[in-house]
Amino acid sequence: MKSDLYTPLSLSAQTAYAELQDQLRIQSIDRFRILPGAFHKQMQKGRPYIYYGYRDLDGTGRMAYVGPEDDRILDLIKKHDAVKAGDLQIKIKALAKSAEALGCASALTKHFRVINRLDQYGFFGAGGILIGTHAFLAMGNMLGVKWLSSNLTMDVDFAHAGKNVSIALCANVKISVHDALNSLEMGLLPITEFSGKTGAQYRNPKDPELRLDFVTPQTRNGGPVVLPELGLALECLKFMEFSLIDTTQAVLLSKEGACIVNIPSPERYAVHKLIIYGERPVSERSKANKDLGQAAAIFKVLFESGNANLVRDAWSDALSRGPGWIKRLNQGKQALLRQYPELLTLNID
Repeated sequence: MKSDLYTPLSLSAQTAYAELQDQLRIQSIDRFRILPGAFHKQMQKGRPYIYYGYRDLDGTGRMAYVGPEDDRILDLIKKHDAVKAGDLQIKIKALAKSAEALGCASALTKHFRVINRLDQYGFFGAGGILIGTHAFLAMGNMLGVKWLSSNLTMDVDFAHAGKNVSIALCANVKISVHDALNSLEMGLLPITEFSGKTGAQYRNPKDPELRLDFVTPQTRNGGPVVLPELGLALECLKFMEFSLIDTTQAVLLSKEGACIVNIPSPERYAVHKLIIYGERPVSERSKANKDLGQAAAIFKVLFESGNANLVRDAWSDALSRGPGWIKRLNQGKQALLRQYPELLTLNID
């Protein structure tokens, strides 16, 4: 079905994406070869997830997140021993080029390098989540569509649920985000520091198109939140926790390759955009309009693909959180329908 918000990817593009995701999952599982341990299933809010349990060099027991349990992941775990790492890298790069040529959206190379390096250092296995426009870009490929709005952005946004939000990604992997970014030699410097800790924002003073932000849900004392296991302090944002529940995985593409990232579920991402719409100051009105555009596109895809129940479940959850949430959600909904009146027929709530 055609839309002014998105266009469906061809079957060939969707097939290339699915094969690329499988190969990247094999690569992710393959990393555990050097860590003696075993795969385990854990239940989180009634849903099964796969983790890899191992002991660190100091003898500490750790659990690394692999992904939600499904038949494909279980099959790939069985197959990963038969795959040669060198052959896998070549295949992944070829599949990434093919998926992009067939119509899948890709990220700017310099942004991908940052995200991919954090993946290599274990950021996503330690509970890190890609949010913002890059998550929206990856979400389109995952949903089998290409967004028709512009996706270019200067920011690369990351989140972590911290210690006060129970989500499936919780893991006790220890990494250094700062070391990962320094290893890129891309001139990224922490510009916000809290209590002498590495800060929540990184910028390249010579490149305004390279900005990183690390955020987490609001805490009772207002934050910031220091996570020693990441070697990082994160900026607290109100309502952030809503989009970090029931996260999923997607492939982020670029001309240099691809990687698996954790992203918010589409329905929660879209509802969250409405909740925070009114929080944007007047100086960020263009960002607020972009929020509405992304929410509109996701709602339309989900309703037209028979997944309206996912939207309504997320909507009900938001409404159950109190008067402040209800007020902001209704404010965002009214703005959405003014800008996209064609969504009136969807009955999103």
